[in-house]
Amino acid sequence: MDYERQPYRRCGRSGLLLPAVSLGLWHNFGAGKPLDGQRAILHKALDLGITHFDIADRYGPPLGAAESAFGRLLPRSLRDEVVVTTKGSNPMWDGPYGKGNSRKHLLATLDRSLARLELDFVDIFYLHRDDPDTPLEEQVATLDHLVRTGRALYVGVSNFSPQRTAEAARLLRELGTPLLVHQPSYSLLNRGIEESLLGVLEEHGVGCVVYSPLAQGLLTDRYLDGIPADSRAAEGRFLTADRVTPQVLAFVRALAGLAGARGQSVAQLALAWALRDSRVTSVLVGASSPEQLEANVAAVDRLDFTADELAAIDAAAKEAGLAG
Repeated sequence: MDYERQPYRRCGRSGLLLPAVSLGLWHNFGAGKPLDGQRAILHKALDLGITHFDIADRYGPPLGAAESAFGRLLPRSLRDEVVVTTKGSNPMWDGPYGKGNSRKHLLATLDRSLARLELDFVDIFYLHRDDPDTPLEEQVATLDHLVRTGRALYVGVSNFSPQRTAEAARLLRELGTPLLVHQPSYSLLNRGIEESLLGVLEEHGVGCVVYSPLAQGLLTDRYLDGIPADSRAAEGRFLTADRVTPQVLAFVRALAGLAGARGQSVAQLALAWALRDSRVTSVLVGASSPEQLEANVAAVDRLDFTADELAAIDAAAKEAGLAG
């Protein structure tokens, strides 16, 4: 494992360091993918100093398949060298207790996740989303219980509003189990967290691990010449073709010019841009091959931006009609 390949950033006000680029298993890990290919991606990640692996109970397909694959592939000799995360909240089985953030569901779904992962604990357990039908006090008390019973070392939330994040952080602090991290969506095409969430996280000492920093592949050169038959947009499962708009393509073409001047690809520029803010702890990337993962990690070779470069990126977004 090459710990010099990329920088490690402190996650909020905690002792935990995470790599700037982490591996997300939302795509490309599951029963429908060759096990040897998944093993090659995992080994490349370790070679590149990626110590943080982000999963959820629902990732697959089928449900739980990403956890099962990771559980089979993770070298147990490296357990103390990696940060393994998973999430609950998702519909996982039929009946009234198969989803949501009740204490009943969260304890059961994490125990099932641990069995699939073949682990005694996860390093971070997230509430995948807020549950308006479960009191927030119950949600955070369950997170506190998971830490106190040894199922998780740290806890986080994902897709929570700024206001609910602040309240969850306050309640957890009173219980003695700090909120470690929030996981929101963030990219050049989705800058909503800049409005208030990042400020809330800074105020409460909470880290930020962002998903979809490449907007499901839109912030690459993948679609500049049309929609490939083997692409996510063609599949329509996570990215639909109607999102590949002329405005987006115009913006990406402008980014390509800016990236070329920096010696980067569009994807590398987009990842570096997301990491420009010190409040962002890490960006999650998926990978369909070891080569793609290596190319994404190379974003850390050029994380600095001049004021002119940032202004040019903002101007390109406005010119394309993507920003007011």
